[in-house]
Amino acid sequence: MLDNRIFLVGMPGSGKTTLGRQLATHLHVPFTDLDHYIERKEGKSVRRIFEKTGESWFRKTEAIALRQATEEYEQGVIATGGGTPCFEGNMDFINRHGVSIYIEVPITEILSRMKAEGIAVRPLLAGKSDEQLYRFFSETLSHRKQFYAKATITYASANPNAGELCQLIDQYLVKKE
Repeated sequence: MLDNRIFLVGMPGSGKTTLGRQLATHLHVPFTDLDHYIERKEGKSVRRIFEKTGESWFRKTEAIALRQATEEYEQGVIATGGGTPCFEGNMDFINRHGVSIYIEVPITEILSRMKAEGIAVRPLLAGKSDEQLYRFFSETLSHRKQFYAKATITYASANPNAGELCQLIDQYLVKKE
């Protein structure tokens, strides 16, 4: 079914990591979460990197890590960070090196998930009120949507699952042949 890489893109809290693990298991390929990959390489959490070096430095580090992970895994599923596609020409890079899938989830669902897992662990969200969070997500999505829209496949669901996503990938591969 899969002859190269699948990159999952979308907002934080859209389920890229959870869905990515399920998808990789289903497809019997390796799974990589780009944030975790960066944390292993840098020896510190993404939050700490943001705090110590700022977003600009992090985005450069993220672009390097994306390229390294892509080189390391000829086949597999890579869950990107929410902002990954929006910087350093990353979305074009992703589309040249695999199938990109935009996991589109309503903002209200994302906020519900984030509150359940704890907002404080996300560097761009810590300390914001519910109203500020909704505004932040709306504005962020408005900016990022132009990059997410470049994805090979858009998977819109409030409750994404690997089975449905595999069907979409199969349909894409059949059309591609």
